[in-house]
Amino acid sequence: MAESEKPDTRMVEALRASLKEIERLRERNRALTAAAREPVAIVGMACRYPGGVRSPEDLWRLVADGAEGITDFPDDRGWDPDLYDPAPGTPGRSRTRQGGFLHDAGDFDAAFFGISPNEALVMDPQQRLLLEGSWEALENAGIDPVSLRGSRTGVFAGVMYHDYFGSFGSGSLVSGRVAYTLGLEGPTLSVDTACSSSLVTLHLAAQALRQGECTLALAGGVTVMASPGTYVEFSRQGALSPDGRCRSFADDAAGTGFSEGLGVLVLERLSDARRNGHPVLAVVRGSAVNQDGASNGLTAPNGPSQQRVIRQALASARLSAADVDVVEAHGTGTTLGDPIEAQALLATYGQDRPSNAPLWLGSVKSNIGHAQAAAGVAGVIKMVMAMRHETLPKTLHVDRPSTKVDWDTGRVSLLTEPRPWPRTDRPRRAGVSSFGISGTNAHAIIEEAPAAERTTDTEPDAPAVVWPLSARTPAALPAQAERLHAFLADRPDLHPAAVARALGTRRTAFDHRAAVTGTDREELLAALDALATRAPAPAAATGRARTGTRTAFLFTGQGAQRLGMGLELRARYPVFADAFDAVDARLGLDLAGVLAGDDADVLHRTQYAQTALFAFEVALFRLLESFGVRPDLLAGHSVGELAAAHVAGVLDLDDACTLVAARGRLMQALPEGGAMVAVQATEDEVRHLLDDRVGLAAVNGPSSVVLSGEEDAVLAAAEGFARTKRLAVSHAFHSPLMDGMLDAFRAVAEKLTYHQPSIPVVSALTGRLADGEQLRDPGHWVRHVRETVRFADAVAALTASGAGRFVELGPDAVLTGLARACADADGAVFVALGRRHGSEPTALMSGLARLYTDGLAPDWAALFPGTARADLPTYAFRRARYWLNAEVALTAGPLTEPVPHAAAVEGADAEPLRQRLADAPPAEREALLTDVIRAQTAAILGHAGPDAVEPDAVFLEIGMDSVSAAELRGALGTALGRTLPAGVVFDHPSPAALAAVLCDDPADGARDHTDADGLATVSALVRRAAADGRMAQAVDLLHAVAEILPGFSSLAELGTVADPVRLATGGTSPRLVCLPSPMALGGAHQYARFARHFQGRRDVLVPAMPGFGPGEALPRSVDAVVEAVVEGIRRACPDERPYVLVGYSSGGQFAHAAAEIMEKAGQPAAGVVLLDTYLPGDDGKDDLWRQMFDGMLDRESSLGGFGTARLAAMSRYSDLIQHCPPGALTAPVLFVRPEESFATGTEDWRATWPAAHEPADVPGTHFTILEEHARTTAEAVEAWLPATARAGTP
Repeated sequence: MAESEKPDTRMVEALRASLKEIERLRERNRALTAAAREPVAIVGMACRYPGGVRSPEDLWRLVADGAEGITDFPDDRGWDPDLYDPAPGTPGRSRTRQGGFLHDAGDFDAAFFGISPNEALVMDPQQRLLLEGSWEALENAGIDPVSLRGSRTGVFAGVMYHDYFGSFGSGSLVSGRVAYTLGLEGPTLSVDTACSSSLVTLHLAAQALRQGECTLALAGGVTVMASPGTYVEFSRQGALSPDGRCRSFADDAAGTGFSEGLGVLVLERLSDARRNGHPVLAVVRGSAVNQDGASNGLTAPNGPSQQRVIRQALASARLSAADVDVVEAHGTGTTLGDPIEAQALLATYGQDRPSNAPLWLGSVKSNIGHAQAAAGVAGVIKMVMAMRHETLPKTLHVDRPSTKVDWDTGRVSLLTEPRPWPRTDRPRRAGVSSFGISGTNAHAIIEEAPAAERTTDTEPDAPAVVWPLSARTPAALPAQAERLHAFLADRPDLHPAAVARALGTRRTAFDHRAAVTGTDREELLAALDALATRAPAPAAATGRARTGTRTAFLFTGQGAQRLGMGLELRARYPVFADAFDAVDARLGLDLAGVLAGDDADVLHRTQYAQTALFAFEVALFRLLESFGVRPDLLAGHSVGELAAAHVAGVLDLDDACTLVAARGRLMQALPEGGAMVAVQATEDEVRHLLDDRVGLAAVNGPSSVVLSGEEDAVLAAAEGFARTKRLAVSHAFHSPLMDGMLDAFRAVAEKLTYHQPSIPVVSALTGRLADGEQLRDPGHWVRHVRETVRFADAVAALTASGAGRFVELGPDAVLTGLARACADADGAVFVALGRRHGSEPTALMSGLARLYTDGLAPDWAALFPGTARADLPTYAFRRARYWLNAEVALTAGPLTEPVPHAAAVEGADAEPLRQRLADAPPAEREALLTDVIRAQTAAILGHAGPDAVEPDAVFLEIGMDSVSAAELRGALGTALGRTLPAGVVFDHPSPAALAAVLCDDPADGARDHTDADGLATVSALVRRAAADGRMAQAVDLLHAVAEILPGFSSLAELGTVADPVRLATGGTSPRLVCLPSPMALGGAHQYARFARHFQGRRDVLVPAMPGFGPGEALPRSVDAVVEAVVEGIRRACPDERPYVLVGYSSGGQFAHAAAEIMEKAGQPAAGVVLLDTYLPGDDGKDDLWRQMFDGMLDRESSLGGFGTARLAAMSRYSDLIQHCPPGALTAPVLFVRPEESFATGTEDWRATWPAAHEPADVPGTHFTILEEHARTTAEAVEAWLPATARAGTP
């Protein structure tokens, strides 16, 4: 029986599995259907239309006021002044002289987008408008545009004009420019269906979103008529309105009126918008596109086709005609088109409607004219704003509805007056139509945002608030402040904390920054006004964000304590309160009660002072940590080092409290007496005074020490100095008088458990970076009580470790002043987060504001938690006019040439300039050179003058590429009368930095010194030998030169290692550290085009290969090279962020070798990228090496020539790479090879890599993968980088 049941059992199991699979497929089908039908949310909008419309709000004001934007023809585009002729059909003339124009269409903030004036001048203004509009639309959506770099964001741009003189580009560049500039990698296409273009982009973008082709989309259109050809042609056809106005559906309509404009929508799947917290302004419920086909004329509208596209859109939305309240019509005002469109609407939307609910009909063209490729999106924006304001605006210029339309055939009413459009029990909906002159029709149905999107959130009050701002240039900062002030002054209902969170999370943080602080709206607005007017104000901070600068937290020692410290922070910030109370509970001293009392003497007792400071500083650290403000390094003064050790993880809270309590208690128990005196003197000046009665308590600065010990002895020792101050203390700390407590303290310290620090700590006991063993030794903490506080040495060690930002965690600014006197770092910033006087939250926020302006931003959402949304103004662009006029066949005007820009300094001026430099003092010389470089840069890039180029402007960020860099180098060489070395512009990437290196010797500056006294003939001889086929002799010559030049065998012998050159900045990990080829062409400039792909996304830094600069020593061994390279990598990576090493050509060998060293040192690279790295040893490739050398010589002129130093360095490195084989490495390796050979007649030309790697082939040759094909090379590297995370490396 059992046997007979087995088949049935198998059948049941099979049926069960089949049912499960059917259910799975059904669920999958439901999910696919839901995705295909999901509404697409409009989350952001931006526009520019006639009538001064610069935003959706401006457009609404225009239509709500019944105003229009029709004006006379522009007079600054070179159009024929005799173009207008009212007589119909006059050849070559326009029967109207009015239209809807963007009179500032030529204005553009080129510097904001890193575009030089010369390039901007020949860019189609439609590209420029769409760039700015896309940025504004994303900001309107609350999206930081920079955060989208590398995302699958699509760009769908409607464009139909290509008549700007100078651009000579295809329409594809209009959308492509946006994707390129913003780094967007979703579907990108330009659409030209004439007047329906922008509505077609909306349809295509919605489809792409639903199909998962992109996660976000920009859709819209742009129109600028650079020439008047459209007016001439439509005048010939008799289709042009005589006064340039569209009388949509009016009985006296007599033709269309053309206009210009820009409209951009940000679209996202509704579910994504909700998940991402983006505002849902409205949803695209459905849309459709079709074609007239073989109708009654190519350009004639077709009523049946219009009906079909409307019904298709309704079907797409799963709605009936009665579910739509209003249609924003095409409505161009032509006698043929309007009646056809009206009849199509009557036949569709006009049917099956209640008698009291007609379809309302209007057209924004009556206000702004027919914006053509930007027309449909204008209608969408108008309808979204109408939903927001619950009003349907009237359509202008309608004397009476057209009698050519049988209005009685359906329920459709023209909006001749404004009408209320209130919310009801069902969503309000609007149809929007656009019909292209070539027959492409589009219709979209816009629905109000779901009710869930209209919830009102609350915002907790904050005791003090920071409003962060930023701009591309320092000159633009006041404009941002002015714009924000004007915006917020009109919106008193916006909560200050919500505004702060929005500014911090929904706006790009550029390098030039400002921040204002205040306790209420009035204080914040006053500080904004001070920023806008450039008036000094204590509540306003400005600065430039620095990258690669490490942050050190300094914990204050005894003496800074005060009654009331921390009470305000404890009352207002739960994180602070919890941390403070946790310490207080373990100590059992009721510190909160003592601090809230009025007995200062109790607090100043050592037992309370040290524990209270510890509790305050730990709580402040935890508060900062919760705000996302974290240090790279820690140090403390005396007892402050215990707080540093605890937060670094050396001691847990229980043990740390035990240690600090014992320290204070045992010190307090010592007999009172002794003295401490601060003396203005060096350590050497007081050393002879030290004995068993007088100790050196602290070295706080170069000329600031503290003597401590027996009272009479200390006072006597201090008498011999001019400036002294006796400190108010109960005991003589850090002196022989502490000896009595050391054994008892040691007994406590030895019972505790110590751990490896998670944050590096510089100990003031030694003045050096502490290793883990030192901090875990109980004896360290015993010596710490008794011996000298070497705070000055600690600050020097912090500076040497890369700290340039010092943040004091204490109740008053004590260490800040001391550290400022000790730090050698140029531009170091010192911030105290506590102040003895004033509000504690205000002091904290002021400190955070200063840190933000220096580049250390908090987590704004954590700093100001809440859910209320605050609208913000978009970026205040600083525009300049860029317009090339041209002679157009339809006009009679002559060609207007562009105004010439400032010329570079001519050779005739070079001699006086050289003399002025030679005669000038060093400080003036550098300033003079900076001005010369700014002027040259401005001339090359096309700026009107040097003021447009800031002294610290990064060349790569203001539009300079390798070609213009070569121009700058040549122009400066002419002006200075000498040849500058190759790569000098990228090696010193700003006018100020370049001037600093050139001003060292104005007569001989940065010229290759090895070329003096006839040595320039070395490079000439090498070229001659190469040309004659005598490479062996050339190699021998360079070997001899290399042996003559100085060398180094270790990093110590080399001395200073130059800071890496930064080519790109971004917050995404990992950063890229790129080693150039160690050949004559090598240098940071090799990665210039490669780095542009990562700008705004990743840090790209290039350490120097030693030996290629003028006067630099050559490495004598591979170990010497790798040691120097590793130091350069460490300088490029001052924090814990992951990094990937990239090496080009033979530089790949040293990148791999450095990665091996860093891996053994516990600082491994996340990965290594080798760009066509050939390993030596292939004896049969002599011809290949010869042709590679020829390829270098072919490129010599682009770098200003190969000096002897470069050629000698190449010779030395050619020897060294023979002894640098790849070793063991666990990090993943990407090996990038070109698809084409640079050599001819050689089949075996491909490089190979013997160790484990992932291969990637890219377009180009060995040379061009970083030249014209640099972008595809960068894309290949970018695509591989996620593999470094999967590999499990840091």
